[in-house]
Amino acid sequence: MAKMERYRKQAKLLARWDEERNYSVGEKLRLIPRYQHLTDVEVLDMPMPLTLAQEVVAVEAGFASWAERKQSVDNVAMVRNADTSQPTLSHVTPILFVRDVACAADFYAAKLGFEIDFLHGKPPFYGAVSRGRACLHLRHVGEPNFAALAQREPSLILATIEVLNVKALYAEYENRGAVFAQKLVQQAWGGLDFQVRDPDGNTISFVEYRRNC
Repeated sequence: MAKMERYRKQAKLLARWDEERNYSVGEKLRLIPRYQHLTDVEVLDMPMPLTLAQEVVAVEAGFASWAERKQSVDNVAMVRNADTSQPTLSHVTPILFVRDVACAADFYAAKLGFEIDFLHGKPPFYGAVSRGRACLHLRHVGEPNFAALAQREPSLILATIEVLNVKALYAEYENRGAVFAQKLVQQAWGGLDFQVRDPDGNTISFVEYRRNC
């Protein structure tokens, strides 16, 4: 719930920025497809109710809507209250090997829009970053043991993150100056995905799966 409260504060801050005519609001609002055509001036000339600010914050975090963001919190509560008489697998957290944990965390924050959850040690030897419901852990190693292999195998994916509206995320990462290991591709198996390689050679796939009606 602490994370949900942080999102609420971010939404209120965004609404305040709009009142103050902060031009950075335009970049954030254009993450929502129906507002992609608006200029910064046009964004500031339109009203920014709290509900819209909440939608922007949710989309920026990788959710389709504020309601989905809230539902994710409810799902966590359901898992905590679930019947524990039978083993239940809830989620998996990839651990990426990096040479500098702090630098790696900064990369994921600056280029991929993740939040730095924690850095452990001085200097840090372990850390975590997250965006929406996706979480990656970072572990220090002197030299990633797969670095040479990754150079020979361009499709060696270390983590796959499912995304709603992967096209919008791809556009965001283009604006952030991210370097793509694979640009946006419609795969024969139905997925629409792109890949980003971090400075340590870890390739992360962001994919939107085709849903059958």
